[in-house]
Amino acid sequence: MTATPMRALVVLAGLALLALLVVPAGSATQARPQGFSCNPGETVCHYSDVEEYGPLDTGLVCGSGAEAFDIFDQAVLTESGTVWFDKNGNLTKLTDKDVYSFGEWSNPITGATVSYTQDNEETFVLAVPGDFTSATDTITGQNIYRAGTGAPVLLSAGKQVFNFDETELLSSHGPNAFVAAFFEGDAHAFDQVCAALAV
Repeated sequence: MTATPMRALVVLAGLALLALLVVPAGSATQARPQGFSCNPGETVCHYSDVEEYGPLDTGLVCGSGAEAFDIFDQAVLTESGTVWFDKNGNLTKLTDKDVYSFGEWSNPITGATVSYTQDNEETFVLAVPGDFTSATDTITGQNIYRAGTGAPVLLSAGKQVFNFDETELLSSHGPNAFVAAFFEGDAHAFDQVCAALAV
């Protein structure tokens, strides 16, 4: 299975979220995204959004040759969080809560599906206000994929700490197929989910 494209997708999505949400304090409020509200001093802001998406190609590939297929993803994402700025309008911290419902990975060739639930909280803390490269990114929660029988075929759980752009894993606690695939080089981390989608 090819895992690298999914890793890039996850990192780009996270950076896009930060770019969208982080508008320096004192900017015109119309520049804030929909669902984004701040206290009068614009030092603490909250946001929320619900998005239904997919099916989208994840870039993950199961199998090889004529038997190969891309995994497609669809779900409803309920997202909420809080952003903190210092008095100069520099970002100091961001928390993001993601709950995925009706999640499903699918094989577009056979129509086979694997359902999933995901509940994560991400905390992005900048050691130097406004300097993204000084940040650490901590993700906690769980992501469970189940075959039609209800048996788990992929698990991501526990707590992982990354550098600012998630290119370096600083620590990991708990079973996590994504860490195994993207950071530990485990070529078999997704075997069970691929087998479930190959039928």
